[in-house]
Amino acid sequence: MKINCSANNRIYIFFILLFLVRANVSLAQDPEFSQYYANPIYTNPAFAGSSGIGRMVTDVRNQWSNITGSFRTISASYDEHYDVINGGIGIMLTGDEAGTGLLQTISLTGIYSYQINISRYVTMRAAVQGSIVQKSISFGKLTFFDQIALRQGFVYNTNETPIAANVFYPNVAAGAVIYTSKFYGGVAVHNINEPVNAFYSTDSDNAKKLSTVPIRYTVHAGLVIPLVQTKDPKNESNLWPNIMYMQQSTFAQLNIGLYYNKGPFVLGMYYRQTSSNGDALIGLVGIRLQKLRIGYSYDQTISNAYYGATNSHEITVAFDLRKRIPKKTIRAIKCPEF
Repeated sequence: MKINCSANNRIYIFFILLFLVRANVSLAQDPEFSQYYANPIYTNPAFAGSSGIGRMVTDVRNQWSNITGSFRTISASYDEHYDVINGGIGIMLTGDEAGTGLLQTISLTGIYSYQINISRYVTMRAAVQGSIVQKSISFGKLTFFDQIALRQGFVYNTNETPIAANVFYPNVAAGAVIYTSKFYGGVAVHNINEPVNAFYSTDSDNAKKLSTVPIRYTVHAGLVIPLVQTKDPKNESNLWPNIMYMQQSTFAQLNIGLYYNKGPFVLGMYYRQTSSNGDALIGLVGIRLQKLRIGYSYDQTISNAYYGATNSHEITVAFDLRKRIPKKTIRAIKCPEF
């Protein structure tokens, strides 16, 4: 059978979608960001309000950019601490697209975190998170084997039964973070209610199992190591080693690395390991100004997927909304920002 190049691409996209629909048994993972501390409340809801000021963050990721119909994810959030509730409030909008518009996911999230002063030097924040998620699929863009004609490619109409265009479901998460002026660490649990995101009927137990989003566990920690401390922030420098481990169903991922800042300029390097192999080396450059932070990271694939999915790109932009009257009770966390 001879099929032209465009038909091959369509077959490839179909297999991507097939894996995504059956993700909970084979490949399922929530969208992730390499700059996980630049997008703090996505990583752990307990970070809501932890900066001591209003914080707006936008994170855009293009995963495996050289593949047609790759994964594109964007997250926009705002969080701030409020004395009246002794905690932080966060809101977040996340969108994810896989394939050329084939599978899209949009979630709207609300977060509340509560500050607990354990001692004079140790602070804890605990948080709950609720989301409404919409998952949609463009059935008309799908291609199936019964549409293939010998030599001509995709010419027939499919006999596959159309599926529901949209699926809505609630999602629940929780987290906690503990920190001092030099240390920070936390845990987060996402998809606590294990929502079902099926486009087809889930009357059978097996079908329901296939369509359940598994719980995702996250553990993270890090240090701030001062190298040069001065009254002028433009001249100080620090080293920020940190680590993050995630587990979702049978799949695990470990990120380990550090970044260095000299005044407003930032350079960093990370290594990402999956359950079975090394996945990527991640390079980071950024700039931190008084109210603005911009970061760019480049993921270089080092696994066997390198031959088809060589790299990923991610950009973060954050604005700090500083108040004239500072918060009275807030204990801000000095954590990495990239």
